[in-house]
Amino acid sequence: MSEKWLTGNVVENRHWTESLFSVRVEAPRLDFEAGQFVRIALDIDRQRVARAFSFVNPPQDPVLEFYGVVVPEGPLSPRLARLRAGDTLQVAANPAGFLVLREVPDAQTLWLVSTGTGLAPFLSMLRTDELWKRFRNVVLVHAVRYARELTYRELIAKTPARYVSFVSRESAPGSLAGRIPAAIADGRLEAAAGLELAPGNSHVMLCGNPQMLKDATAALVQRGMRKHRRRAPGHITVESFW
Repeated sequence: MSEKWLTGNVVENRHWTESLFSVRVEAPRLDFEAGQFVRIALDIDRQRVARAFSFVNPPQDPVLEFYGVVVPEGPLSPRLARLRAGDTLQVAANPAGFLVLREVPDAQTLWLVSTGTGLAPFLSMLRTDELWKRFRNVVLVHAVRYARELTYRELIAKTPARYVSFVSRESAPGSLAGRIPAAIADGRLEAAAGLELAPGNSHVMLCGNPQMLKDATAALVQRGMRKHRRRAPGHITVESFW
């Protein structure tokens, strides 16, 4: 049985930097949960080339939005970045993924911790009613190399989330220096958010590059937290696309 694909029409392709882009697409409605991803594709040399992208838009938004980084040698991302309004792409009809609020146990504070384009699923969550009904505090953490890569700040500012940014390769006023795991370990992340990060009051969702996921998880474990599983509820939920 062949996979079902939907044809989407590009309505906007925003270029944040030379390598970061957001493509907005009108397509037949998809049922998904905030935090999930779907494969999008282009037909290249008679072959369909697809990659997984998280939804940036919340489920109630009829226009789909995907946030990507150009991999110069990649077969798909440079072409996606060059799409213009009116161009078409293919969207798989089967969204998936478990980085969703339904899988997260109740907590006083939810920490949404991301690097790079790992920000995308959390942007979808920030615009759902469920998030704000369930958690008293929400902290959005975004780590990048350069300050110009701190994208979607206007959108984030419109939500009640506490926003903490990291910039690792240059000095950036208003952002923490270095990497997320070190700031978890030494307390700088808590200080910046103005909230305690502890097993008794927090759940942490992690999305981003594999090294951050590994090191941040280790730093959280040192604080007495553990990975969350359905059969053994914990404090850390992890998503990796690599």
